[in-house]
Amino acid sequence: MKTGILYIVPTPVGNMEDMTLRAIRILKEADVILAEDTRTSGILLKHFDIQHGSLLAHHKFNEHQTVEPLVKRLQAGEQVALMSDAGTPGISDPGFLLARECAKAGIEVQCLPGATACIPALVDSGLPCDRFCFEGFLPQKKGRQTRINALAEETRTMVFYESPYRVLKTLTQLGEVLGNDRQAAVSREISKVHEETLRGTIGELINHFTETEPRGEFVIVVAGKN
Repeated sequence: MKTGILYIVPTPVGNMEDMTLRAIRILKEADVILAEDTRTSGILLKHFDIQHGSLLAHHKFNEHQTVEPLVKRLQAGEQVALMSDAGTPGISDPGFLLARECAKAGIEVQCLPGATACIPALVDSGLPCDRFCFEGFLPQKKGRQTRINALAEETRTMVFYESPYRVLKTLTQLGEVLGNDRQAAVSREISKVHEETLRGTIGELINHFTETEPRGEFVIVVAGKN
């Protein structure tokens, strides 16, 4: 029996027009759609008129329990499409564990090209993007300062995800280790109505967000050490 394929399906981080035609087709044809939040994904499926009877929750709180039965369904020949609330699954979202276990079991994994917040922010920053390191979300507590300290000698451009509640804290901590004169950029609400990119030194960005309350989802891009 031929095994199924696990499709990793990126979804828009903002504008619904960023959805690809291939992604829509895969979601329509899949036997099972895995969603980080079925309510959020339900809105997207309805928008693109994707009628689907098998929409299952797959998120960081249950993925260790759902992986084994999903691998068995794929081994039985079912086609499975994995989507997150926004962007590409596996990039600061659930997806890695299932993809790894499928690879171990010899099941084909296909990740569709598509929306992600880090690449537009990197290119918009005006900082070198030929070599970069993606750090995602820094640990909120344990290991946070250790991770930042480890980046002191990093020469590549660094990319971080951050919530509006910790943007100022993160910029301040980065400034303490890397220096407030280090060039950086902050993008928020990528592909949404209020998309904005601010560029300057870390110190200048700290001043801005001290005076202006951060709102939206953020990507911080910081120049590497010269």
